[in-house]
Amino acid sequence: MAVDGDLALNYWRPYDDRVGLEGTPDDPESIASECRALGVAVELVPGDLSDPAVPAEVIRAAGTLGPVTGLVMSDCESVDSAILTTDPESWDRHFAVNARATWLLIKAFAEQLREPVVAGDVGGRIVALTSDHTVRNLPHGASKGALDRIVTAAAVELAGRVVRANVVNPGPIDTGWMDDATRRSGIDATPAGRLGTAEDTTDLVRFLFSEQGSWMNGQILYSNGGFKVG
Repeated sequence: MAVDGDLALNYWRPYDDRVGLEGTPDDPESIASECRALGVAVELVPGDLSDPAVPAEVIRAAGTLGPVTGLVMSDCESVDSAILTTDPESWDRHFAVNARATWLLIKAFAEQLREPVVAGDVGGRIVALTSDHTVRNLPHGASKGALDRIVTAAAVELAGRVVRANVVNPGPIDTGWMDDATRRSGIDATPAGRLGTAEDTTDLVRFLFSEQGSWMNGQILYSNGGFKVG
């Protein structure tokens, strides 16, 4: 594992508990400890992104570590439901977390960047993770579609602040959630002949944050052959 720069990590354990995700009480701290062992300062920032006040609080907390120059958004509300089974409360919660919080995080991030830009400013980098999975996962997929548009709009609107904003659609990543049939289907449908890993995704994010990746802006990058589940 390689980490470049200090980190502020947002998390919200009540969501994990509500949807039944496996974990232990020290999950956030164990990740922070692993990063700190590499010489990185880490600020853990619990907060429910469905609260419109929380995104700005996350950015403020990150600012205690120094200038905030990068924003990676993997915030996710994902509860399976279809056209006939989605209720308005779930729909609104998905859009609050996956779309509204994306906008508010980008807004707070951009507002703390120096302006006007001077020669040599790096500006900022924004990367958001998205998904095409919408069939029987309707509010998640629809809200991620809104996320895509928000981030690509930021690429244009914030270009004057030397911000680069891109979306990564990694496809299904094999982190242990797949059964054998899903895994085999994914391998058969992926040109690379293997499923993506968490490390593959972080390598792509690191490239987009680098000077070498600075030419990429306003893009939705499909990094796993476009394979879709559902």
